[in-house]
Amino acid sequence: MPFLIFQSLGAPELIIILVIVVVLFGASRLGDIGGSIGRGIREFRREVKEGEKEEPKEEEEKEKAAAETSKEDKA
Repeated sequence: MPFLIFQSLGAPELIIILVIVVVLFGASRLGDIGGSIGRGIREFRREVKEGEKEEPKEEEEKEKAAAETSKEDKA
């Protein structure tokens, strides 16, 4: 149900919100804020990609450890 709020936003409402943001933060600060948000998003994406690369390595190590313990148990 909270998504119904965003469906009623049209162009005039968005323009009013933009004007309020400009008045609150100033036009010069908006560029800084946008840059900071962009850097944060890039860093987040980079960390997610690195995490995806590390997951298969960790799974392989767990499988090797499990295989070694099962071999030791059989012996």
